[in-house]
This record gives sequence, C-alpha cells and structure tokens, in this order.
Amino acid sequence: MAAQGLSLANAPEPGGSSRPIRNLTRGSIPRNLWWLAWPRMVEEGLSAIDQAIDAIWAGVLGISTLAGVGIAQVYKNLAMTGRGGLDISLRAHVSRAIGANDLPLANHVTLQGFTLTALFSLLMILLGVFFAVPLLRLLGVGEDVVSATAGYLRLELIGIAGIGLRNNSGAALQASGDAVTPMKAAMLTRAVHVSLTPFLIFGWWWFPHLGIVGASLANLLAQMLGASWNLKVLFAGTSRLHLTLRGYHLDPPRLWSLTRMGMPAGITRLERNFVRLIIVGLAAPFGTLALAAITLSRRAESIVHAVSGGLGDASGTLVGQNLGASNPGRARTTALWAIGYAGMLGLASVALLFVFAPTFVRLFTRDPEVVAFGATWLRIEAVGYLALNISQVFVGSFNTAGDTVAPMIVTLVTTLAVQVPLALMLTGASSTLSVGPLSATLPALAHLGALGIAWAASLALMLRVAMFVPYFLWGRWLRARVG
Repeated sequence: MAAQGLSLANAPEPGGSSRPIRNLTRGSIPRNLWWLAWPRMVEEGLSAIDQAIDAIWAGVLGISTLAGVGIAQVYKNLAMTGRGGLDISLRAHVSRAIGANDLPLANHVTLQGFTLTALFSLLMILLGVFFAVPLLRLLGVGEDVVSATAGYLRLELIGIAGIGLRNNSGAALQASGDAVTPMKAAMLTRAVHVSLTPFLIFGWWWFPHLGIVGASLANLLAQMLGASWNLKVLFAGTSRLHLTLRGYHLDPPRLWSLTRMGMPAGITRLERNFVRLIIVGLAAPFGTLALAAITLSRRAESIVHAVSGGLGDASGTLVGQNLGASNPGRARTTALWAIGYAGMLGLASVALLFVFAPTFVRLFTRDPEVVAFGATWLRIEAVGYLALNISQVFVGSFNTAGDTVAPMIVTLVTTLAVQVPLALMLTGASSTLSVGPLSATLPALAHLGALGIAWAASLALMLRVAMFVPYFLWGRWLRARVG
C-alpha cells in the first residue's frame, strides 16, 4: 500500500530504475498524446502482417489451402474482434485506477482481466480441438479444403490464447502509460512469425515438415513469446504496474464490471466486420472490379486506421487517467487535441490518396482497368477517411472513459441503418429489405453502379462524426462510472 503514497511526478521506476515515471495527468497534453500514440501506431501497422504472411504461403501450397486459410481467418477474426472488448474494458479500469494513484487496484483489476481472457481462451481451445472440422463444413466447402486446413484452423483457434494474453497484457501496460513495451512485444511477435513460418511449413533445416499447419504453429509460438515479454515486465515490476499472485482471488463484482463494459465494445467490433461481409455481398453482383476495389480500399483503410487507432487509444488512456485524477476538464481538452491531430492527419491522407490513388493500386495490380476503377473508388472513400480518423478518436475517448454503449449505438445506426440501405439506393437498383413480417422497397436515389457502395461508406462515416459531436459536447461520457 505504500505505493499509493508516492507522488507519480517524482516517483522512481518500480524495479529500482532512477528514471522518473511520466505523470500523464500533468504537463503538456500534446507531448503526452504523442508519447503514447506513436508506439500504438507502429503496433497497429504491424498487426496486418500476420494474416498476410499466412495467405502468401497458403497460395504457394495450392488453391485448396488458400481457400481454407481464408475461411479459417474469418472465424479467427470474429473471435478476436469480439474478445477485443475485454481489452477496451481493462484499459478503462486500469487507466482510472492509475489516474487516482491507486496502484494496488490497478494491479488487481489487471489480474481479473487476465482471468476473463483465460476463460475465453479455454472456450476457444475447446472449440478448436473438437469443432475445427464441423466449422469448415458448416460453410459447405469441399473435403479437399477441409483436409488441407482443418489442422490450421484448429491451431489458429488454440492460438487465440496467446494473442489474447499478449493483447490483454499490452492493454494494461498502455493504460498505465507504457506503450513502448507492447510495441516491442508486437515487433518480436511479427519477427518470429515471419522468419519461422517457412521453416515449419517446408521442413527446412532440422524443423519438421508441417505444411500450412506450420504457419499457425509459428504464429502460436510467436504470440506466446510476445505475451511473455509483456508479462515479464508486469511481474518484474519494471513498469508502473507490479503484478503478483500473492493474495490473488476471484472478484465476481469486478469480473462482471469488466464484462459489462466490454460487451458493447465487442459488439461494436463484431458489427463492423459483419457489415464488411454484407458490403462484399452487395458488391459481388457488380463483378470482379468492384470486389477488387473493396479489397484495395481495405488495405488503404488499414493504413489510416493505424494512425487514427493509435491516436484514439492514446487519447482514451489520457482521458481515463485524468478522469481517475478527478480532472474532467483536462480529459475533454485531451480529446480535443487528439481530434485536431486526427483531422490534420486525415486531411493529409485524403490529399495523398487523391494524388497517388493510381500509384497505390499499382502496388497490387498492373491491370489498367483495375487501376482506373480502383483509383476512382479510393478517391471516393478517401473523403470518408477524414471522418474515420476523427471518429476513431471519439470512440477511443468514450470507450476508455467507460462509456462503451454510445459508440455501439452510433456505429449500429450509421452502418446497419444508414450505410447498407444507402448503398443499395445509390447503386440504382430497386431493392426490398425484409425483417420478419415487415418489408420495405428502397427507391433508387442515384444510378452510380458499384461506386454507390463507396459513396455510402463515406457518407455513413461523415454521419457518424456528426452524431458524435453533440454527444461529446453534452459531456455525459465524462460522468461514466467505472468499477
């Protein structure tokens, strides 16, 4: 309990270092933002490598393997996006405790978060061991695909334990003000995965020949190494948090608080992926060009998301710590700074994509028809990327403040109630939507063809920001309860 009496402005590093702990509830807000944001941007930028590496090697092994890997990654993504709500909830609880200078509470909450991650991981392990083959057959794939990738899917689901532990421990460290350690853990994870994968796939040197299962095993081992890096720092006491299992006990009220707050955030993430599947279905009738354009836009969006997601997480951590320190005014100002930076970076991304859209498309294909159509699609969606940057800061700030319901509602409204119907109406095709006994015929507002889908995405993102602004000004999110 002595740690609670320390002044965080001048306290030495736990573990004996004389380097002072950075107090993020004081000093320059812009400096504090970038102190946390740049490592998160690097980490987000690295996050797209895992699945890209597996897909590249799967293509080398054959079309059946490539198809199976794609399906397996859909299942994995659904599980991970739903589980991600636990990371957001843990970040909110820990940042509040750190801001209040209640280090024992922050340590206790972190261990409770690990407990939830362990329970979720156990569920995924059981799913992988017993249901990998049924999950593949559920989608009606051929037996060649099942036999080629059942082992891969099994290990991918088991490997969620490693990913979950690395992400959960990283969220706790970030919430405490240490974004560099999780970034280093992510860099180690990617390096091991990338370098080890071909050795395990092809049996190079003295490694076993495992086929595509080797890619999944390499990822599992890499994720466990990354998680171990984070855990070593947490249990050694070389970060602000210092975990110990002495006195550990299940805390049902705290477990429920973490779950209750994490569920809306998890639903928000699941819903975004679900809508992406719907959009692919809407684009499919327009042919290969539209589907290729969507794939390319996802690549561009992932780059934008790395920047805006990093700023959103950094803003959220600072908001949570300042609310824990009973300083809501500084929390609001922090979010405003982050919104300003996100807006400037969003304008830069829009300008770059408008000028270099054809160049970006040529990174993936030289087909002149795809380059022309893909560049037009990217320029339309680039208008929405400005709004995407800003909305990510709103979401990160609200979530880590403890208000995960408002982002969920706004996201549901702007995607399912606006983006999907608007996409149908802008393509020029008359469509009928049915929900149970209710049905409605949607009029054609324009005849833009497949490009109507891109316009709908941009307009929905703009509406999302327009809905967030009054809620931000209202300030109810600053009064959200945590714990």
